[in-house]
Amino acid sequence: MEAGKQCQIEITNRLVALRNLRDDDDINRVWENIKENTKTTAKGSLGLHDLKQHEPWSDDECSGCLDQRKQAKCSGYRIQIKAMLII
Repeated sequence: MEAGKQCQIEITNRLVALRNLRDDDDINRVWENIKENTKTTAKGSLGLHDLKQHEPWSDDECSGCLDQRKQAKCSGYRIQIKAMLII
């Protein structure tokens, strides 16, 4: 069976058990119970996904160009900005 479908069935089964709640039950406790049941079931059925570390898109060269552009804009030299963009 597909992992996603299995997870959906397990979560549904766990939520069915919560139908017997009384009106005087604490809503925050009920919500925490639902949340934890869902997370536990998903973790067990689907597993954990490792996040990839991405290389930073900005470096010292990029920062230098941005500083030059900022200085040119502050100085009012639009020609200098256009020349920097062409490079």
